[in-house]
Amino acid sequence: MFRIHRLVDVVRIDPSKIGKPLEEVTLEELRKKYEGLKDKNLGIVLAVINVRIDPEGYIPLGDGAPYHKVELEVLSYVPIINEIVEGPVSTVGRMGITLKIGPLEGFIHISQIADEEVKYDPLRNAIVLTQSKRMIMQGDIVRARITSVSFGAQTKMPRISMTMRQPYLGKLEWIKEKIEKEAR
Repeated sequence: MFRIHRLVDVVRIDPSKIGKPLEEVTLEELRKKYEGLKDKNLGIVLAVINVRIDPEGYIPLGDGAPYHKVELEVLSYVPIINEIVEGPVSTVGRMGITLKIGPLEGFIHISQIADEEVKYDPLRNAIVLTQSKRMIMQGDIVRARITSVSFGAQTKMPRISMTMRQPYLGKLEWIKEKIEKEAR
């Protein structure tokens, strides 16, 4: 889920950048600090937006750099457990598929793809449902539910596990067929 968070911070302006416009330097510093940040509460910060800076800063004793109070908003993506997401399949393998969701990728284990027996076909690089002969290939759009999110180290992306073993989850073509069949 995409969210906008309002934050308050203090920014140190390097003395070598004092001649530049304050708004420009502040935005540059905030982008370095926040964009790409992975946090359990904020999620993954994608962009810094709507920065309001107090033009009257202060210089602490022993530091030649001015500090300014700022109010800012950050756009972030937070994967939420039980959230239903749709996205293209980015990779297919014998262990399962990865799904592109926002700026992240989630993993669907082969046992969580369908209620029927599922196998990986290396010749076609596809997941094949053995009874219905349906296939999932790279680029197919699927709908899944997030079952777990694990935020590891700051440098790593969170691990997102998902399932498609519930009604109205799976490849979008299958869902459409099921809805049309029920409407008859």
